[in-house]
Amino acid sequence: MKKKIALVALAAAAVCAHAADWSDTSIAYTTGNHYAEPFKSNSIAKNIYSLKNVSGDKYGQNFFNVDMLQSNSEDKGASSPGGAQEVYAVYRRLFDLQKITGKSYAFGPVKDVGVTAGFDWNTKNDAYGSKKRMLVAGPTLMIDVKQGFFDISLLALSESNEPNQIGGNANTTGRYHYKNHADLSLAWGVPTGVTNLGFEGWADFIATKGKLEDTTSDSKMETHIYAALMYDVSSTVGASKNTFKLGGGYEYWKNKFGNDASNTTQFGPGTGAFAKTPFVKAEYHF
Repeated sequence: MKKKIALVALAAAAVCAHAADWSDTSIAYTTGNHYAEPFKSNSIAKNIYSLKNVSGDKYGQNFFNVDMLQSNSEDKGASSPGGAQEVYAVYRRLFDLQKITGKSYAFGPVKDVGVTAGFDWNTKNDAYGSKKRMLVAGPTLMIDVKQGFFDISLLALSESNEPNQIGGNANTTGRYHYKNHADLSLAWGVPTGVTNLGFEGWADFIATKGKLEDTTSDSKMETHIYAALMYDVSSTVGASKNTFKLGGGYEYWKNKFGNDASNTTQFGPGTGAFAKTPFVKAEYHF
């Protein structure tokens, strides 16, 4: 899997090397008090620092986002009573078939069709010590909306992890590969009809992925929805449109990472596998 991730990263770098027709880079700060982690609390405070770049070229679009997450002591680090730190990176490449072939693929509400490929990568310094690696690929339908975008993808996921611990004991078996599984993925960014107010976010409806790494627990279907209302405040500080945005939203994450949120037994993942998190967010585009 490490070799596969490296190859995908190299391919992503090669694609990004093409001159972009347009590009948007932003940094953001998000905070909330009700994040959750399996086998832990569902009232974890986190500060999240993000770097994102979205660009388009003659073949399609690139999306890259890296989050740096700082938890409070409800989600402890492995070697200190302070909160854990995590880095989570996502890359997606959308190959736009109309741009590549010069032909129209529109039908019904669909204005274009593409193919999405990419990866997720994370590392975290808590006792569990997640080292998630995931490759994704599948078709994407681009829905015809008056402004903004709304994309629907059906992705195949190839996921593995090599945590420090499995079931509270040291991991002696190495990297564990889950069963390949499907993800119905939505992404959107559209105006609301209120001047300067946009509605953006994404949702993943992820199928079960076989046994979890303890090899005895069955994974559960995962639902992860992130939705935010962001208000463009650029004009109030004399900046150009869409430079500064303030807002907030809600994150809903049931059966986080495939863990059964209904299993509230002594050693089960419990309510920490079900996050219902209001948050506030500030974003600067440059």
